[in-house]
Amino acid sequence: MITLEDKKREIVEEFGMFEGWMDRYEYIIDLGKNLSGYPEDRKTEDRLIKGCQSRVWLDWELRDGKLWFAADSDALITKGIIALLLDVYSGRTPEEIAADDFAFLEEIGLRENLSPTRANGLVSMIGTLRRAAEEIVAGK
Repeated sequence: MITLEDKKREIVEEFGMFEGWMDRYEYIIDLGKNLSGYPEDRKTEDRLIKGCQSRVWLDWELRDGKLWFAADSDALITKGIIALLLDVYSGRTPEEIAADDFAFLEEIGLRENLSPTRANGLVSMIGTLRRAAEEIVAGK
């Protein structure tokens, strides 16, 4: 697995290849379409990320010292955003995730090119990933 910094740099470069935000949105939607299946029986209230306009379910587990995430959403763009986050952060150590600044999202201009409600949802997704990591780090 490549380092977290290399993965973030790779994402920034990928987004830099697109001409405009319509192409980037299509790319994000495609990421969501490729997100692996999330079991219907796990789409429960306790797994919902609070603060998102659409419904986003998130699970995580610690295996071999790394945090693995699974997620789904009922909206294509939101599903793509969570897929992007999982692509970068799933399989990383809780310490890496808890210490990260998620600044690559600003570099690609994601938040500023989302509606205010979707931008709030992005902040909620980031917060949930970070809290999961921080809880594990604090419990060690």
